Amino acid sequence: MVQKKQNARRGGGPAGDRGPALKGVRRSLQVLEYIALNPGRATDVAAGLNVSWATLHRTLSELEQGGFVTREADTNRYSIGARMWFIGTAYLAGHKMLEAAQPYLDDAAEGGDYTVQLVERSGRLAVTLYSYQTAGEVITKSTYGYHFPLHCGSKGQVLLAYCEAEDIDEYLNGPLESLTPETVTQPKALRQRLKEIKAQGYALTIGDVQQFTGSLSAPVFDRAHQAVGAVCFITKRSALRDAAVVEAMLETLLRTAQSTSLALGWRPGG
Repeated sequence: MVQKKQNARRGGGPAGDRGPALKGVRRSLQVLEYIALNPGRATDVAAGLNVSWATLHRTLSELEQGGFVTREADTNRYSIGARMWFIGTAYLAGHKMLEAAQPYLDDAAEGGDYTVQLVERSGRLAVTLYSYQTAGEVITKSTYGYHFPLHCGSKGQVLLAYCEAEDIDEYLNGPLESLTPETVTQPKALRQRLKEIKAQGYALTIGDVQQFTGSLSAPVFDRAHQAVGAVCFITKRSALRDAAVVEAMLETLLRTAQSTSLALGWRPGG
């Protein structure tokens, strides 16, 4: 009896009792994450995850019934469903950094013809928490739902630059895909780039995510002086040819990032 109670406090009985359930949960999460980045047919997802079609079919059926994924009737392509948006917005509703940054991000968006974003790291990606543009042409792939590898774009490079050395090593030893011909994928060049970003306190990239855009980003720090996110301004490539425009954007960017950091408890010189 005592042993059974101890097992219950640990979260279950023998490994055989809870192994299949846990394996099923892990598989579902892997499928969701894969489809979020690679919408496609069941056979495509099975090949990407290196699992049998029969096993994947059961998982997809359960996820579809729960509203976590949706399937297009004419193409049989699976994509993320509305239930996942509900879960994601619940995460944002209590997000301390987003709450602290919101008024400063809104002010920045009102003051310039560019997309304003707040991002944080999730694995090898820079994930968008906030995206807003008040004027001008909407820049494609700068809205919610578009997340890019950390080495692509100023926002990801800022997040990566402030990671621990071993974390940077691990990232650079992984796959470094190229989104455009201007994406830097050489580890040595990226290391030098990350050092420069940390020394100057911001990043500027042009044409490495989409060839017709460029961006400026600066880190957001918490009270422990950890870089917990980044503020990013995205604009048309042509706008960044004007030095006065870049200077004005950079001034607003650094003020927005610093104001957010202060709201999170960060203090200079700590």
